[in-house]
Parts: sequence; C-alpha cells; structure tokens
Amino acid sequence: MDFSKIFAGFFFFILACANVQAQTTVTIDSTELTEREVAIGLQVPWEILWGPDDHIWVTEKRGKVLRIEPETGNTTEILDIQSEVLSDSEPGLLGMCLHGDFENTPLVYLVYNYGSGFNIRERLVSYEWDGAALSNETILINNIDGGGIHNGSRLLFSMDGKILMTTGDVGSGNLSQNMNSIMGKLLRINPDGTIPDDNPDPNSYIYSYGHRNAQGLAYGPNGQLYSSEHGAQSSDEFNIIEENRNYGWPNVQGACNTNIEIAFCDANNVKEPLIEFSPCVAVNGIAYYDHPAIPEWEGTMLMAVLGGFVQDPRLSVLKFNEDGTEVVGEDQFFDNYGRLRDVCVNPNNGAIFFATNGNFYPSSGPNRIIEYRNLAYNPSNTNDTQLDVQSFKVIPNRAFAGNNINLTFSQEFVGNQFEIISFEGGIVSRHDIEAKAFSFNTEGLTPGNYYIRASSKYGVITQKLVIVK
Repeated sequence: MDFSKIFAGFFFFILACANVQAQTTVTIDSTELTEREVAIGLQVPWEILWGPDDHIWVTEKRGKVLRIEPETGNTTEILDIQSEVLSDSEPGLLGMCLHGDFENTPLVYLVYNYGSGFNIRERLVSYEWDGAALSNETILINNIDGGGIHNGSRLLFSMDGKILMTTGDVGSGNLSQNMNSIMGKLLRINPDGTIPDDNPDPNSYIYSYGHRNAQGLAYGPNGQLYSSEHGAQSSDEFNIIEENRNYGWPNVQGACNTNIEIAFCDANNVKEPLIEFSPCVAVNGIAYYDHPAIPEWEGTMLMAVLGGFVQDPRLSVLKFNEDGTEVVGEDQFFDNYGRLRDVCVNPNNGAIFFATNGNFYPSSGPNRIIEYRNLAYNPSNTNDTQLDVQSFKVIPNRAFAGNNINLTFSQEFVGNQFEIISFEGGIVSRHDIEAKAFSFNTEGLTPGNYYIRASSKYGVITQKLVIVK
C-alpha cells in the first residue's frame, strides 16, 4: 500500500475542507446562501446578463465584452472596442441585451459613448455572434447626445420583440420634458433601428419621458415593466413603466408632494414612483427573482445599489403586493462588497450573481462577479451544458506569507503563465506554468488581497489569494 499517496490525498482533502469552511454564507429565514467568487480582476463591469447559452455576458465600461462560464469562471474576451469607446468618468460601454430569439437570430445589442472633450456622443449598435466572437458592427442609432454625466443606458429586449433603451438627460434636465429630444426618455426601437409603427408617436422612438437617468430595466410580476432611476440629491426612484407616461423630471422629484409638483403632475399625466430613496443611494441594475431556490425572494425585484451620498451600497430586495403595483417592503443584503452595479439570475438553479464596481464614485477596478447560491436546492431539470474544458484551483486561498500554496491547472494552461496581481491592479509577479500541479511559496508577498490570473488561448480564470500576517 502506497502510504505517501494516501497521505498526500488526505492532505489535499484537509486543505479543500479548509477552503469550504472559509466560504461566506448568509441565512435568509430557513434558506442558506453560499458565496462563491466567479471572476475577479474585471475592469468596471457595467452590465451582466444570463445568456441563453448558460453563460454570463458582461460589458466592461472600458470597451470590452466578456463571456464567463459560471461554474469554472473561465472568461473569454469576445469583443474589444476600446479604441472606439470613450470611457472617462461616467461615459463608456454601457448597456447590452441579446436578441429574444438568440438561437435563430444571434445578435447582441450594445450602447456606448464615443467622441472626446465636450463632443461626447452615444450610439446603439448590433453585433453578430458566431459562437466565438462578436463581429460585423451595425449602427442602429448614431449621434445621440452624450455627456460627462447621465448617459443612461440600460437595454432590454422586450416581450414583443423590440429594443427598450433608457437615455439620460446628459446633465440638462429640461431635455427630459422636450419631446423633440430623445434624452431623458425610455425608447422603444425595432431590432433594425427603425421606429415601431405602434409607438405612442409613430414618428418618434419615445415610449415614456420625464426621466433623469434610468439605469435599471426589467420585467416583473404579470409581465409589467419596471425601471430604477437616479435622482439628484434626493428621490432615487423605482418605477413601474407605462406607455406614454410622464415621470416628472425635472419639475418633479419622486412623489408629487409639494404644491408646485402637484399642479404639474395633475396637468402633465405624471406617474409617481412605487418607492423613492432619499438621500440618494444610487440605484442601478434590476432583475426579477421568481425561482423556488430562494422561496423567501420569490416574486421580488433584486436591485443593485451603488451607494450614494450616504455610502450605503447593497443588494435591495423589493417586495410587491399581489399584482405588482405597489412595493410593500425592502430587505437589504451584501453591504460589504462596495458598489454593486448589476445583478442577474441563473434560471436553472436560482443562483444570483452581482457585479462589483469598487468603493468610490465613479467606480474603479479590479472588480468581481460574486455568486450566492442555495446549495441545498437540487433542480429537477438541470441544464447539462458542457462546461469549458479548462480549470484552475488554488488551495488554500488564504495563507501566511512565506507558506506554500498548491496550484492545480488543467492541461490547457501548461506552457503559459500565471500572474499574481494586487487588488490595486498592479502585477506583482509572473510565473511559467510548467506542470499541472505544483507548490508555490508566497514569500515576498506582503499581507493583503491578491488574485492569481491564469491565461491560455481558451480564456482566463482568476482565483483570489489572501496573505495574512
């Protein structure tokens, strides 16, 4: 009997168990959710979507689109348009949606800013997906007004086959009430970029107006449409969207609750928010949760919150009345990850994912994609999607400086390199991957948070490493 192999196997088992025990859990009534870091080292992820291919699709504000296999974290870069995208401060590559019939019409729609200085513009485009990359850009709407602030722009492919697009007021609030401008609006657009004949005005993209800077858009109970919208110093809003309704900005902030606001609301068909947040907390991406894996959250809206003047980032869980026409409560979770930009849901197992954007405005990298999942939930109709072939593990991922950690790579990484990178984004060291498994000494690493990035032609996988005193 080879006792050395038994001992080695037992040693790795103990290390693996130590890693599992270090996982963060959150208990919601009777449901326990377990944290898992899916990817790290992203540069300001703005939109995250669960795709029909059971991958997470991500826009990075700097001008890249990524595709992440959620189980392994394998990340592939499928589009790089940094040379086209203006990404100073708030502008950048923003919203994304996939065609509703993606299998037969594999189109991806994006919104990004371009230009320079005081000449900031925005455009809506589509790209073709060939199974490996996005190519063949088609400009659908060009030369949209842009600005240093308030560019929108969340996208959603509607239930009736249109593109819904939020636009901000680009810092000029009066544009939101100007029906000759598409700024400060929710637009409804044919997939080829033309105006739908059944829009409120068949000569205009405008579907609703009086918005300041809506950056969340999702369907909820009974197929109703909802948005989250940034207020000024007060009155962030969560709205139910109705066709051809006025949402008040800049004449009304939040509810119609002053004499001047009430008069304007009565005269201008203003729809009040379902809930408002004062002072502003910087509400952002939203996703409807209607899955049995977390029964306490069934029928709720998940809303990523960046944290505003009160610095209160979190995931808000908004509870509805029976028909979804009122918000009757809010629960708050995950307030220790910094600014949360967007959230999506795995429809197979009910796991949630959120994207972090650093701790301070206007966001900084490196950022993470975090999963929380009810491991006790076993779906009866799991989608047996083939996982990406490569994998990479670090055991343990928390170690004292000068101790050894064990790195295991799948064959695809051998012959390439891995990098150790600080949370500030600096590359600390690079190393050749000469074998599938080896021990690495952490001597020279000061206490703090790092991540290890391994790359091959098949993509990138990142793993967190914490060095303690």
